[in-house]
Amino acid sequence: MSQTPQFKNLPDLLHQAVARFGTHPLFGTRTVDGEWIYITYGEFGELVSQFRGALALLGLEPGDRLAIISNNRVEWAVGAYAAYTLGACVVPMYEKQNSDDWEYILRDSGAKILLAANDEVYARAQPIAERLDALETLVNFEGRSTEDLSYKALLKKGAANPVEAYDPDPDALCGYIYTSGTTGNPKGVELSHGNITSNVNALQDFFQMADSDRSLSFLPWAHSFGQTCELHIGMSFGISMALCDNVDKLIDYLSEVQPTLLISVPRIFNRVYDSLNKKMAAASPVQQKLFAAAMENAQTRRRLAQSGKSSAWVEFKHNLFDKIIFSKIRARLGGRLRYAISGGAAISKEVAEFIDNVGITVYEGYGLSETSPIATANCPGGQRIGSVGRAIPGVEIIIDTEAVNNEMGDQGEVLIKGPNVMRGYHNMPEATAAVMREDGAFRSGDMGRLDADGYLYITGRIKEQYKLENGKYVVPAPLEEQLKLSGFINQIMVFGANKLFNVAIIVPDAEALREWGVANGLGDDIDTLIKNDRVKQLFQAEIDRYQESSFKGYERIKDFRLVAEEFSTDNDMLTPTLKLKRRNVIKHYQGLLDEMYAT
Repeated sequence: MSQTPQFKNLPDLLHQAVARFGTHPLFGTRTVDGEWIYITYGEFGELVSQFRGALALLGLEPGDRLAIISNNRVEWAVGAYAAYTLGACVVPMYEKQNSDDWEYILRDSGAKILLAANDEVYARAQPIAERLDALETLVNFEGRSTEDLSYKALLKKGAANPVEAYDPDPDALCGYIYTSGTTGNPKGVELSHGNITSNVNALQDFFQMADSDRSLSFLPWAHSFGQTCELHIGMSFGISMALCDNVDKLIDYLSEVQPTLLISVPRIFNRVYDSLNKKMAAASPVQQKLFAAAMENAQTRRRLAQSGKSSAWVEFKHNLFDKIIFSKIRARLGGRLRYAISGGAAISKEVAEFIDNVGITVYEGYGLSETSPIATANCPGGQRIGSVGRAIPGVEIIIDTEAVNNEMGDQGEVLIKGPNVMRGYHNMPEATAAVMREDGAFRSGDMGRLDADGYLYITGRIKEQYKLENGKYVVPAPLEEQLKLSGFINQIMVFGANKLFNVAIIVPDAEALREWGVANGLGDDIDTLIKNDRVKQLFQAEIDRYQESSFKGYERIKDFRLVAEEFSTDNDMLTPTLKLKRRNVIKHYQGLLDEMYAT
């Protein structure tokens, strides 16, 4: 049996990582000159030690709460691990969250110390701190070194006040992850050290990374997916992480960082898929035919592999196509990308197969904040595109068919049982009881099914499904993901609850629509274009194209409206993790929805 590392708690993970990978690069940050500068595991360990001493001087003790409002940065990881090694709990938040959410989370968690990303966050947080008795100290990551409560000043104080690392019990709380609050106030998911290290430990054999791997890190550590799957699991394998400071520059940074792996959400893979498709649409007819032949051969190669067969002719063509086509696509993504890990939402099968065809293996997984988050995952030797993989070691997946309407066949609510399941929701015993079965299984609220080999397929959210006037049930999210494969559709919300048919609110891809408008003599003003009849015909054709083969008759979109404003966190139509706040979108566009049914 292989002797893979196992971790008791997060301080133990840090200790082992520093001991094994001390001189290896850990976090990379980009300078204003475009250079990426890395600190080593050993240097990170020293920073954690210094900041631990500082937090101890500020009175942080085992069981206390340390809150962080910041995007990913070295100081975030230093602050979190310093708190873990004092036995304290970490409560992360997003810079883009509104102040009401910050105040609710800080009050609910009883945070004692708050680490703020910069002057702007610090200024917004100050009046909140004045209203909260429990919140004693605000620290500014970017404060001047002469300021007593700046990160730099505290590092100096901590270096002069060494404190031995605490060794928390695996059952001890290590943090709260507050859910996005799509249906009310955020819920504080209580996660123990054992919850998170059960995920880390399970992945040591199940999914191998190497200390030669590098990621381009952009998923927020304030969310369990980015925090566990990249920060904690990445450190356990000794990988290096280049910290992306601007998601809009992600594609550009890929060529600079040259990562070997990308841990992402479907939206980013959709962007890559869309970008490459648009590039091919503008290519010559010969190039288009060549690309189509390469993709068809890759599909044939996959089908043969799935049936345990191979073909010398197919392999010959694949090697040729890889040299003249696919390698050039990979070069645009840095040239070293070996595999991509997708989670957070279901990636469409078309996109996953497209990425896989060009030589970047896609491993999709599934989980929730309440499960630390990983529950299932595809892995080397166990990959089935379209599924979210099989249960990770120690976890059991149960399908409760009685929890959904009886039209769903073998589908049911996905229940998750294992050491990764949360302790409960903070201060919410009734909400906890509603999702926890007596045997400890967690009710995910997701619909899914298991195939004969144990691969899980997610088919939607139970709360999002609705019934049309004819009694047919609709799950909108998979329909939306399918329509977003169109290069002209940036965002979409499908609606039809208690109505005769489905309609949609669509946010066009502004760049694609402007180019089309100019090419067709209509100009590039988005507000004008979305009202043009020819543009509406264009979008009707796109909708028809993408719903033709995959939508059931009653699921099809009968009418739609184009809107220029993107769904975003700023207008409260997206959560900080970029999930659609359906209630808010419906409320905002109620007039347009009513108009479509009236006509």
